[in-house]
Amino acid sequence: MLEIKNIKKIYNPGEITEMTLFNGFSLNVDEGEFLSVVGSNGSGKTSLLNIICGSIPVEGGKISIDGKDITKDPEYKRYRYIGRVYQNPSLGSCPNLTIEENMSLAGNKGKRFGISPGVVKSKHLYYRSLLEPLGLGLEDKMDVRVGLLSGGQRQALSLIMATMTPIKFLILDEHTAALDPKTAETIMELTDRIVKQKHLTAIMVTHNLRYAVDYGSRMIMMHKGDIVLDRYGAEKEKTQVKDLLALFNSISIECGN
Repeated sequence: MLEIKNIKKIYNPGEITEMTLFNGFSLNVDEGEFLSVVGSNGSGKTSLLNIICGSIPVEGGKISIDGKDITKDPEYKRYRYIGRVYQNPSLGSCPNLTIEENMSLAGNKGKRFGISPGVVKSKHLYYRSLLEPLGLGLEDKMDVRVGLLSGGQRQALSLIMATMTPIKFLILDEHTAALDPKTAETIMELTDRIVKQKHLTAIMVTHNLRYAVDYGSRMIMMHKGDIVLDRYGAEKEKTQVKDLLALFNSISIECGN
C-alpha cells in the first residue's frame, strides 16, 4: 500500500516565482490497484509521480510504502521496488546498447555490478521469451541497437525492462502520449496485461480520457494540486468520457477560460 499524507510542495521558494502546488495533499493507493490520473496541465499529475519516485523533494508530509517511511529515501533506493515508463520512449533505454544489453542492465537493477560480462549467454533465451509475446519481432533483433527501433518498439521494450525485476509499483508517465494511435493501443493492451499478470500496483498519468475510463480499477482527476474526482469499482465502470469532459469544462469555465 502507498500512503501519501499531508504533502507540501513549493516550487522556487523565496523567489518571486514561488508557487505552492501541494498543501496538505493526501492519497492512498491500495495494493493491486491500477490508478489512472487525469487533469489539466499544471494540476500536479507529473509532480505527484516525481514525488513518489523521489525525483523531487517535498517541504512537508510523509510518503510510506507498506508502512515504511520513504520520504527521505533517495531516488535510486526507491527504484528497487518501483518501475517507471516515461512519456519519451528514449528515456527508458540506452540507445547505443543493443536490446540484449539493455535487458541485461534492467535485469540487474538493484544488484551489484562486478567485473563479470554484462551479457550472459545463458539468459539469451529468457530475454527472447519476454519479447516474443509482444508480437513486434524484437526477439529476432537482440543484437540491434535500441536507438534504431521505432518509438513504439522502444516503449514496449521499456515496459518489459521496467518490470523484469520484482517491483511493487509501476509508474506510467503519459507513456502513450508520443505514439501514434495504433501503437498507443498496442502499448495500453500490453500495459494492462503486464499489470494483471504480475499483480502490480500501477499509477498511470494520461491525457487520454478514454484510456482512463477503459483501463484500471480506479480513476482520479486533479486540479491545482487537489483531487476533484475519485471513482473506483462499479462507480468507475459507469463513468464515461463525456462525464470527464463535462467536469473539465466546468473547471475551465470556473477558471475563466
